[in-house]
Amino acid sequence: MGVTCVAQVPVAEGKSLQQTVEILTRKLELLGAEKQGTFCVDCETYHTAASTISSQGQTGKLMYVMHNSEYPLSCFALFENGPCLIADANFDILMVKLKGFFQNAKANKIESRGTRYQYCDFLVKVGTVTMGPSARGISVEVEYCPCVIANDCWNLLMEFMQSFMGNHTPGIPSVFGTKHDSIYGPADTMVQYMELFNKIRKQQQVPVAGIR
Repeated sequence: MGVTCVAQVPVAEGKSLQQTVEILTRKLELLGAEKQGTFCVDCETYHTAASTISSQGQTGKLMYVMHNSEYPLSCFALFENGPCLIADANFDILMVKLKGFFQNAKANKIESRGTRYQYCDFLVKVGTVTMGPSARGISVEVEYCPCVIANDCWNLLMEFMQSFMGNHTPGIPSVFGTKHDSIYGPADTMVQYMELFNKIRKQQQVPVAGIR
């Protein structure tokens, strides 16, 4: 696991979402990147049960339960602006038993699914973000595999992303600001996906041209 940046790429003007994905993957292939299978990151939202809020007088909290195909035996549970718990895959069963405390907002399930590419020391994943049957956006994940200290390789990551993302190259992820010289881990990637998914959910309050 290296240092990773997760970003959203807007749909190209005059193009559909799928065409924009194809433009990105074509650029990667022209650079010499090779396909290395597929990937999927999914996220389910749980909110504090109404009975718990009323009995304890607390404000409701959201918890995001996430999975990443890179870590098939793990499950990630995140609170917004809070800790990230890494558990084994049986955590999903535990959440069913905790339905008196946390309720699944099933309509909010969101996932990114697409193709993995390897280019030298970089692993790139270009995904289509979907909610239910609808495509809602494009995610790009870029990992620099040999390094685990974000500050040591951000400039290199950014330079590589510019080679195929151009003007849509993202700024430094907020999660990097808390890492300084500490070791980057899988939970940091899942926090970035949680932020990306929440951003895309909010964008869907306004119709996006070219996606459907």
